[in-house]
Amino acid sequence: MENKNKVDWRSKFAKKQIFTIPNILSFFRLILIPLIIWLYCYVKSPELTLLFIIISGITDVVDGIIARRLNMITDFGKALDPIADKLTQGAVLICLLTRFPLMALLLIIMVVKEVVAFVLRLLVFRKTEKVYSAEWHGKLNTVILYLVMSLHIIWYNIPTVASIFCIVFSSIIMLLSFVLYTVSIGIILIKVSRKKDVVKHEHTNNGEKIDN
Repeated sequence: MENKNKVDWRSKFAKKQIFTIPNILSFFRLILIPLIIWLYCYVKSPELTLLFIIISGITDVVDGIIARRLNMITDFGKALDPIADKLTQGAVLICLLTRFPLMALLLIIMVVKEVVAFVLRLLVFRKTEKVYSAEWHGKLNTVILYLVMSLHIIWYNIPTVASIFCIVFSSIIMLLSFVLYTVSIGIILIKVSRKKDVVKHEHTNNGEKIDN
Protein backbone atom coordinates (compact mmCIF):
# COMPACT_ATOMS: atom_id res chain seq x y z
CA MET A 1 0.00 0.00 0.00
CA GLU A 2 1.36 3.39 -1.02
CA ASN A 3 2.20 5.80 1.75
CA LYS A 4 -0.25 8.72 1.52
CA ASN A 5 2.17 10.97 3.37
CA LYS A 6 4.84 10.41 0.74
CA VAL A 7 5.53 13.61 -1.17
CA ASP A 8 5.48 13.41 -4.96
CA TRP A 9 9.10 14.02 -6.05
CA ARG A 10 7.84 16.07 -8.99
CA SER A 11 6.60 18.72 -6.57
CA LYS A 12 10.22 19.43 -5.68
CA PHE A 13 10.77 20.64 -9.25
CA ALA A 14 7.72 22.88 -9.61
CA LYS A 15 8.09 26.46 -10.88
CA LYS A 16 8.12 27.89 -7.35
CA GLN A 17 11.05 25.58 -6.57
CA ILE A 18 12.99 26.43 -9.72
CA PHE A 19 12.53 30.17 -10.30
CA THR A 20 13.87 31.56 -7.05
CA ILE A 21 16.53 34.25 -6.72
CA PRO A 22 19.25 31.80 -5.53
CA ASN A 23 18.49 29.42 -8.41
CA ILE A 24 18.54 32.26 -10.95
CA LEU A 25 22.01 33.17 -9.64
CA SER A 26 23.07 29.55 -10.11
CA PHE A 27 21.80 29.65 -13.70
CA PHE A 28 23.79 32.87 -14.14
CA ARG A 29 26.95 31.03 -13.07
CA LEU A 30 26.27 28.42 -15.73
CA ILE A 31 25.97 31.18 -18.35
CA LEU A 32 29.36 32.58 -17.26
CA ILE A 33 31.17 29.31 -18.06
CA PRO A 34 31.46 29.82 -21.86
CA LEU A 35 32.55 33.42 -21.24
CA ILE A 36 35.31 32.31 -18.87
CA ILE A 37 36.55 29.73 -21.39
CA TRP A 38 36.50 32.31 -24.19
CA LEU A 39 38.39 34.91 -22.14
CA TYR A 40 41.13 32.48 -21.10
CA CYS A 41 41.63 30.43 -24.27
CA TYR A 42 40.87 32.92 -27.04
CA VAL A 43 41.12 36.43 -25.68
CA LYS A 44 44.01 35.25 -23.47
CA SER A 45 43.23 37.74 -20.76
CA PRO A 46 44.03 36.31 -17.32
CA GLU A 47 42.80 39.49 -15.64
CA LEU A 48 39.32 39.34 -17.21
CA THR A 49 39.18 35.58 -16.71
CA LEU A 50 39.89 35.97 -13.02
CA LEU A 51 37.41 38.86 -12.76
CA PHE A 52 34.54 36.72 -14.01
CA ILE A 53 35.59 33.77 -11.87
CA ILE A 54 35.42 36.13 -8.87
CA ILE A 55 31.97 37.32 -10.02
CA SER A 56 30.89 33.68 -10.27
CA GLY A 57 32.22 33.02 -6.77
CA ILE A 58 30.45 36.08 -5.36
CA THR A 59 27.10 34.96 -6.79
CA ASP A 60 27.69 31.56 -5.20
CA VAL A 61 28.11 33.17 -1.78
CA VAL A 62 25.21 35.59 -2.30
CA ASP A 63 22.73 32.93 -3.40
CA GLY A 64 23.48 30.94 -0.24
CA ILE A 65 22.91 33.99 1.98
CA ILE A 66 19.65 34.87 0.19
CA ALA A 67 18.42 31.28 0.36
CA ARG A 68 18.97 31.09 4.11
CA ARG A 69 17.77 34.57 5.12
CA LEU A 70 14.72 34.69 2.85
CA ASN A 71 13.81 31.05 3.40
CA MET A 72 14.36 30.17 -0.28
CA ILE A 73 16.17 26.89 0.30
CA THR A 74 14.78 24.29 -2.12
CA ASP A 75 15.76 20.74 -3.04
CA PHE A 76 16.16 21.87 -6.65
CA GLY A 77 18.52 24.62 -5.50
CA LYS A 78 20.51 22.15 -3.39
CA ALA A 79 21.02 20.06 -6.52
CA LEU A 80 21.62 22.95 -8.97
CA ASP A 81 24.13 24.89 -6.85
CA PRO A 82 26.84 22.18 -6.75
CA ILE A 83 26.27 21.41 -10.44
CA ALA A 84 26.99 25.04 -11.34
CA ASP A 85 30.05 25.01 -9.07
CA LYS A 86 31.52 21.77 -10.43
CA LEU A 87 30.93 22.66 -14.07
CA THR A 88 32.66 26.00 -13.49
CA GLN A 89 35.57 24.34 -11.72
CA GLY A 90 35.85 21.67 -14.42
CA ALA A 91 35.83 24.27 -17.20
CA VAL A 92 38.59 26.30 -15.51
CA LEU A 93 40.71 23.20 -14.90
CA ILE A 94 40.39 22.20 -18.56
CA CYS A 95 41.49 25.70 -19.56
CA LEU A 96 44.50 25.52 -17.24
CA LEU A 97 45.45 22.12 -18.66
CA THR A 98 46.66 23.93 -21.76
CA ARG A 99 49.55 25.35 -19.71
CA PHE A 100 49.75 23.14 -16.63
CA PRO A 101 49.45 19.40 -17.48
CA LEU A 102 49.44 18.43 -13.78
CA MET A 103 45.98 20.02 -13.51
CA ALA A 104 44.83 16.70 -14.98
CA LEU A 105 45.33 15.21 -11.49
CA LEU A 106 42.78 17.61 -9.99
CA LEU A 107 40.41 17.14 -12.91
CA ILE A 108 40.49 13.33 -12.70
CA ILE A 109 39.94 13.31 -8.92
CA MET A 110 37.09 15.79 -9.27
CA VAL A 111 35.36 13.80 -12.01
CA VAL A 112 35.61 10.53 -10.04
CA LYS A 113 34.49 12.27 -6.87
CA GLU A 114 31.47 13.88 -8.51
CA VAL A 115 30.37 10.72 -10.34
CA VAL A 116 30.46 8.74 -7.10
CA ALA A 117 28.81 11.62 -5.21
CA PHE A 118 26.04 11.80 -7.82
CA VAL A 119 25.30 8.09 -7.46
CA LEU A 120 25.29 8.39 -3.65
CA ARG A 121 23.06 11.50 -3.74
CA LEU A 122 20.63 9.70 -6.03
CA LEU A 123 20.58 6.69 -3.74
CA VAL A 124 19.97 8.86 -0.67
CA PHE A 125 17.24 10.81 -2.50
CA ARG A 126 15.47 7.58 -3.40
CA LYS A 127 15.69 6.40 0.21
CA THR A 128 14.86 9.67 2.00
CA GLU A 129 13.52 12.06 -0.69
CA LYS A 130 15.96 14.65 0.65
CA VAL A 131 18.83 16.50 -1.01
CA TYR A 132 21.69 17.20 1.40
CA SER A 133 23.75 20.38 1.16
CA ALA A 134 27.52 20.55 1.05
CA GLU A 135 29.38 20.00 4.32
CA TRP A 136 32.27 22.04 5.74
CA HIS A 137 34.97 19.93 4.11
CA GLY A 138 33.32 20.36 0.70
CA LYS A 139 33.32 24.14 1.14
CA LEU A 140 36.95 24.06 2.29
CA ASN A 141 37.87 22.03 -0.78
CA THR A 142 36.08 24.55 -3.02
CA VAL A 143 37.87 27.53 -1.48
CA ILE A 144 41.32 25.93 -1.80
CA LEU A 145 40.63 24.78 -5.36
CA TYR A 146 39.57 28.27 -6.43
CA LEU A 147 42.65 29.78 -4.79
CA VAL A 148 44.93 27.34 -6.62
CA MET A 149 43.21 27.94 -9.95
CA SER A 150 43.24 31.71 -9.49
CA LEU A 151 46.93 31.66 -8.60
CA HIS A 152 47.73 29.76 -11.80
CA ILE A 153 45.60 32.11 -13.87
CA ILE A 154 47.08 35.38 -12.65
CA TRP A 155 50.68 34.20 -12.01
CA TYR A 156 51.65 33.42 -15.58
CA ASN A 157 55.21 32.31 -14.79
CA ILE A 158 54.55 30.52 -11.51
CA PRO A 159 57.61 28.40 -10.56
CA THR A 160 57.19 24.69 -11.29
CA VAL A 161 57.86 23.70 -7.67
CA ALA A 162 55.21 26.12 -6.38
CA SER A 163 52.73 24.92 -8.99
CA ILE A 164 53.28 21.25 -8.13
CA PHE A 165 52.97 21.95 -4.40
CA CYS A 166 49.68 23.84 -4.82
CA ILE A 167 48.15 21.22 -7.11
CA VAL A 168 49.19 18.28 -4.91
CA PHE A 169 47.97 20.05 -1.76
CA SER A 170 44.59 20.79 -3.38
CA SER A 171 44.39 17.16 -4.55
CA ILE A 172 44.92 15.91 -1.00
CA ILE A 173 42.17 18.19 0.35
CA MET A 174 39.85 17.03 -2.44
CA LEU A 175 40.54 13.37 -1.65
CA LEU A 176 39.96 14.03 2.06
CA SER A 177 36.63 15.69 1.27
CA PHE A 178 35.73 12.73 -0.95
CA VAL A 179 36.38 10.25 1.86
CA LEU A 180 34.51 12.30 4.48
CA TYR A 181 31.54 12.78 2.15
CA THR A 182 31.37 9.06 1.35
CA VAL A 183 31.48 8.19 5.06
CA SER A 184 28.73 10.71 5.92
CA ILE A 185 26.47 9.38 3.15
CA GLY A 186 27.19 5.83 4.30
CA ILE A 187 26.10 6.76 7.84
CA ILE A 188 22.87 8.27 6.49
CA LEU A 189 22.08 5.14 4.49
CA ILE A 190 22.80 2.90 7.51
CA LYS A 191 20.48 5.00 9.71
CA VAL A 192 17.71 4.86 7.09
CA SER A 193 18.12 1.10 6.75
CA ARG A 194 18.00 0.59 10.52
CA LYS A 195 14.94 2.81 10.83
CA LYS A 196 13.11 0.78 8.20
CA ASP A 197 14.09 -2.45 9.96
CA VAL A 198 12.70 -1.11 13.25
CA VAL A 199 9.43 -0.05 11.61
CA LYS A 200 9.13 -3.41 9.86
CA HIS A 201 9.81 -5.23 13.13
CA GLU A 202 7.17 -3.16 14.94
CA HIS A 203 4.60 -3.89 12.23
CA THR A 204 5.42 -7.59 12.45
CA ASN A 205 5.00 -7.59 16.22
CA ASN A 206 1.72 -5.67 15.99
CA GLY A 207 0.45 -8.20 13.48
CA GLU A 208 1.34 -11.09 15.78
CA LYS A 209 -0.46 -9.43 18.73
CA ILE A 210 -3.61 -8.96 16.65
CA ASP A 211 -3.54 -12.60 15.52
CA ASN A 212 -3.18 -13.75 19.14
